[in-house]
Amino acid sequence: MVMTNNTAPTAPTAITSVTLEVADLDAATRFYTAFGLHTHLHLRTSDTHTTGFHGFTLALTVSSPANVDHFLTAALTAGATVLKPAAKSLWGYSGVVQAPDGTIWKIATSAKKDTGPATHEIDDIVLLIGVDDVKATKQFYVDRGLTVAKSFGGKYAEFATGQASPVKLALYKRRALAKDLGVPVDGTGSHRIVLGSTTDTFTDLDGFTWEATTAA
Repeated sequence: MVMTNNTAPTAPTAITSVTLEVADLDAATRFYTAFGLHTHLHLRTSDTHTTGFHGFTLALTVSSPANVDHFLTAALTAGATVLKPAAKSLWGYSGVVQAPDGTIWKIATSAKKDTGPATHEIDDIVLLIGVDDVKATKQFYVDRGLTVAKSFGGKYAEFATGQASPVKLALYKRRALAKDLGVPVDGTGSHRIVLGSTTDTFTDLDGFTWEATTAA
């Protein structure tokens, strides 16, 4: 006998937008316009208490060291502060800055040398959140329909990106992420970031909030 399940499948969760909560909306708008990221983000005013490390970074992956320098210069000119100067590493070339609203940005490339002049092109935007337990949080998102694209045990996980998602989502141990960014791991209060969700409103295991939105 064939059993028929008439229940519609649950749609997988995907990021439709990234909203940064800022204390000064006008100042943040000026900064992200000058930085060149205003079309990729939403901003909204919030006076929610927060101190120290917000528990995440937004990373720009670009095609060359010249592009890394281009975005870092734009950010610094607009008022960002340097957390890690641009430098070569085993994995490529990168630098880390902190925006006036407190958001930390890492700009990186795997390329070791330039093949042309700098451009304003971005290959990927990655939201890397610091979590207490990578395996548990990874399973939380798998249960919500996300597909794991890369996974390195309990250290790192990256999810596949759907067409509706403006950014990739990845998980890293909170302490390791803070160390990579060059900041103390301590932080309390709001993460100051809200993710648009194709499904419902929920909060993950580490307190990151998703809000139901209409998929782009």
